[in-house]
Amino acid sequence: MKSIRPSKGLVGALAFSLMAATGLSAASAQEDTIKVGVLHSLSGTMAISETTLKDTILYLIEEQNKKGGVLGKKLEAVVVDPASNWPLFAEKARELIEKEKVSVVFGCWTSVSRKSVLPVFKELNSILFYPVQYEGEESERNVFYTGAAPNQQAIPAVDYLAAEEGVERWVLAGTDYVYPRTTNKILEAYLKSKGVAAEDIMINYTPFGHSDWQSIVADIKKFGSAGKKTAVVSTINGDANVPFYKELGNQGIKAEDIPVVAFSVGEEELAGLDTGPLVGHLAAWNYFQSVDAEVNATFIEGWQAYVKNDKRVTNDPMEAHYIGFNMWVKAVEAAGTTDTDPVIDNLIGVSVPNLSGGYSAMMPNHHITKPVLIGEIQADGQFDIVSQTDGLVVGDEWSDYLDGSKDLISDWRKPMSCGNFNVVTGKCGG
Repeated sequence: MKSIRPSKGLVGALAFSLMAATGLSAASAQEDTIKVGVLHSLSGTMAISETTLKDTILYLIEEQNKKGGVLGKKLEAVVVDPASNWPLFAEKARELIEKEKVSVVFGCWTSVSRKSVLPVFKELNSILFYPVQYEGEESERNVFYTGAAPNQQAIPAVDYLAAEEGVERWVLAGTDYVYPRTTNKILEAYLKSKGVAAEDIMINYTPFGHSDWQSIVADIKKFGSAGKKTAVVSTINGDANVPFYKELGNQGIKAEDIPVVAFSVGEEELAGLDTGPLVGHLAAWNYFQSVDAEVNATFIEGWQAYVKNDKRVTNDPMEAHYIGFNMWVKAVEAAGTTDTDPVIDNLIGVSVPNLSGGYSAMMPNHHITKPVLIGEIQADGQFDIVSQTDGLVVGDEWSDYLDGSKDLISDWRKPMSCGNFNVVTGKCGG
């Protein structure tokens, strides 16, 4: 039998039709999902902290998709690696928003990375959920701050050390970038307002990834030998914490001698450390894995099942993503769309469960309400909660202790819609 071969023209037409159909189906599939950007360092000095946050968003997306997604559509994660490179954060943010067309981004850890991406989110009018404690002194329309402001972490930690440990001398040790410098500026002003003398405050900064702590720890030890109870308030970030704590142990500095309270060391960081020399040192957060609450137990069980590892820990920035993600879902459902402006309007006032057994609400300044917890490091890498606020603390975006900030408030509700309104002049700073 003679075979019939289609003409070249027919082959071309068929190929074109197939390509068009494929393109249409791909476009349809794309429209059937809502893209969620994940902007966390998976390599470099901050990977020790940020990789888990990427995994957290993937877990939350999977759980939400089991419930049917959002607005009848499944969520699709788009993950990029800014590699602990601050300018690259801005490039990757632009890629997520312009090229990938994500509806929201969950990301950043350091303040320098957040500062790097701010112009991109403002220019392209997209939404960033920022899950880590930071220095305050900021309130942006396109950013929702689910980590702690200084009044929700740093200041309560200092108050605890003064009241419970009798601390009179203070070492403010940080990584050399905006968060530690601004936080320590606030803490220095706060301590002086409480009568602490300038000579009883020592401030030190080291670069990211710093590894040689011998002389610095020796200076801390000497500073603490003046006959007054001394503590270290640590804003050291990333993998520099590993040799820092190791050197404390090498020089015999124990928690009962010079306690360290850290703002960037949680369960995830401790999982990579020999916790022996750290026992008794402190951390201030708004959540610990050891919180005794049914909602927390359920989250831990689900998280460990998702990562297929019953030893994998949870931590405070994970809870911040848990809160922020659920706030975004609730706001999108209330708005009936993922469009930026309606979602921003609907986020203010949203209240969702936190992992401590209560609820956290998004305030008009784009910061949330949180409990403040002080935890003591245990040998197993967990924290024994030694102090907790009676209720929730509202995040204060502008410090009451800095000139130029104490007269500012933020309220993104209409008609004010201002992140730095001066109550003295009655004007918005722009």
